[in-house]
Amino acid sequence: MTAFQLVRRRSSAAEFHALPIPEPARPELWFHEITAPALVLGSTQRDDVVDVEQCRVRGIEVVRRRSGGGAVLLVPDEVVWVDVILPAGSPGWSDDVHRPMVWLGERIAEAFAAVGVDRAVVHRGAMETTEWSRLVCFDGLGAGELTIDGAKLVGISQRRTRAAARLQACWYSDYDSALLPLLLRPDVDPSTLGSPATVPTTVANAVPDLLVRALDRPI
Repeated sequence: MTAFQLVRRRSSAAEFHALPIPEPARPELWFHEITAPALVLGSTQRDDVVDVEQCRVRGIEVVRRRSGGGAVLLVPDEVVWVDVILPAGSPGWSDDVHRPMVWLGERIAEAFAAVGVDRAVVHRGAMETTEWSRLVCFDGLGAGELTIDGAKLVGISQRRTRAAARLQACWYSDYDSALLPLLLRPDVDPSTLGSPATVPTTVANAVPDLLVRALDRPI
């Protein structure tokens, strides 16, 4: 099996989400640097969950991804975003959609441990929901996602074609817990939302290079 290749990209969140899964698919890790802040909605979320005026005045683009889950706020220099292209039939692949997410979560945890963040726990059970988890991604906990001391560190989503799975993951070096609720409807009291765990910028940015090596580790 061909080793995973690290591909660095830089564009808006909308441009990146619009990229197709390559055919034929190759094992790649896309390390994406966003050029502008974006509020990214899950594929099934309604447009009316967004306060469009608040997004407009704050210069935040509203984007829809093709994978499920709740809204995610992405701000340049505050978040690390990677996509893993996992070709069908390769190590880590499964017809069970949850297993590749756990496979990725285990390897992200390994990469974090290599830079000293060794307390991360990989969620292997059923989806854990809260009052707001359908609205806000980081308020719930799904397969493969990581927590530290109960706070969510890494969110993961997935979309598939017959050629491959595209596993999307992100983690934060900084997070304004008051901002996301201002951009959403209905009104959300920030105190009722769980705040994501954050790690220093140097740690957050070091993980993708280490993750490439972890992805090639035999199962």
